[in-house]
Amino acid sequence: MNRLRRPALPRLATMLVALAGATVGTAQAIEFRSLSEPAIMYDAPSEQGKRLFILRTGTPVEVVVTLDKWIKVREPGGSLNWVERRVLANRRTVLVTAERAAVRRETREESPLSFEAARNVVLELAEPPSLGWVKVRHADGQVGYIRAGDIWGL
Repeated sequence: MNRLRRPALPRLATMLVALAGATVGTAQAIEFRSLSEPAIMYDAPSEQGKRLFILRTGTPVEVVVTLDKWIKVREPGGSLNWVERRVLANRRTVLVTAERAAVRRETREESPLSFEAARNVVLELAEPPSLGWVKVRHADGQVGYIRAGDIWGL
């Protein structure tokens, strides 16, 4: 009886490895969007759901699940909540997570400061990240490069 079971184990292991490889190949990219207006976060995809808190305009959120009228998002604090689809914009923003983040004129630590941004400041994403730096635009129009590790929303 043991002889009949042993050959099944290698086949099972082969199937699991193949399945793991297939799963890795189908992973999806992370999608971030910004809020176009102050948005109520719900615990369920319904206006009858519990209203948890409100996020301000421009806050970046990570899209996790998409339903017809509702989107499940991860907000900067890490919680998963539901928001109405209509409040999401295609515009991309990032949120400063460092206590004070230096925004430089060029992608070098030695580069002169363009401006500083405090924790929780929302900045517009001006260009995709490159080599650990991200070009951003402040609401007042100032532009510069910030370290990717000092922000959330990429």
